[in-house]
Amino acid sequence: MATTDGHERGQGGATLEAVARVAGVSRATVSRVVNESPRVSPDVRLAVEAAIRQLGYTPNRAARALVTRRSDSIAVVITEPTGRLFSDPFFPRLVRGVSGALAARDLQLVLLMPEPAEEARTIRYLTGGHVDGALLVSLHGNDPIPSALADRGVPLVFVGRPPHASEVSYVDVDNRQGGRRATTHLLEGGARRVATVAGPPDMAAGVDRLEGYRDAIRADGGQPEEALIARGDFTYEGGAAAMERLLETAPDLDAVFVASDLMAAGAIGVLLARGRRVPEDVALVGYDDSPIAAATRPPLTSVRQPIEEMGREAVHLLLDAIERAGRPPRRVVLATELMLRASSARRDAS
Repeated sequence: MATTDGHERGQGGATLEAVARVAGVSRATVSRVVNESPRVSPDVRLAVEAAIRQLGYTPNRAARALVTRRSDSIAVVITEPTGRLFSDPFFPRLVRGVSGALAARDLQLVLLMPEPAEEARTIRYLTGGHVDGALLVSLHGNDPIPSALADRGVPLVFVGRPPHASEVSYVDVDNRQGGRRATTHLLEGGARRVATVAGPPDMAAGVDRLEGYRDAIRADGGQPEEALIARGDFTYEGGAAAMERLLETAPDLDAVFVASDLMAAGAIGVLLARGRRVPEDVALVGYDDSPIAAATRPPLTSVRQPIEEMGREAVHLLLDAIERAGRPPRRVVLATELMLRASSARRDAS
């Protein structure tokens, strides 16, 4: 805010003028340092920063926003029901990675979880100058938010390859490789009828993990069978329902690649209730390597994806897009790792 004599006072009580006097520079130079302008020499920047620390000066966010035309806030938009946000470990881990990267830059996180009926209001908020950019998470096929933001010039980055990938920036893991590695592991362990519980067909993660499964079946000399494929929605209940369907269409299955740990936990429950031992009768591999994988009985072999790192990388891409407008889209694809546990023990080891 401004003092009665027109001087801008930071939230710590000190003014820009006081910082300028201690640093031996002009008020305008201090303002440039506070607003992260590149037009300051390293020596001068160090002197100003030392004066800021000495006086305990904290920039006034509202005043800074008037100068920079930025809100210093980043939106994380998760287009899933609120219940899933708190039941699926993926989302808290992702938000933790995003939050840490934003805190390191003294930026605020705004978490939005719009229901379908709230999409228009969410678009108005995101395009109204309240945030400097948006991270879009868990998008489904026909979501109107991305195109609305792009049309208004709001910087955005996708977490997960968007269903209809175009000239956009995103961070993802190699889901196809992960699905292929999981299925190959089951085949190498002695399984002969490997089924899969795939994710939603309107999400790239669901599509890519299923394609990885098909790749592995073909590489082993077989052909994917529709009777061995059931689709879920990345929830516990969806995994249980898909497992029930598989046992009806392919009762002789002896292994299952499940496209998320939460669905795998549901599948294990159904198998045990039906009298099928895991892994002796049916071996399982999940996906995420979430805390759920260590909590199931038996513990679940799972494809690890670096979720917190995905969040951090997404923030880096978004801040780069904000600070360097017009830069071509960038894509970061991270590797996966298969974490072995008892649910997929080899047949000859049982």
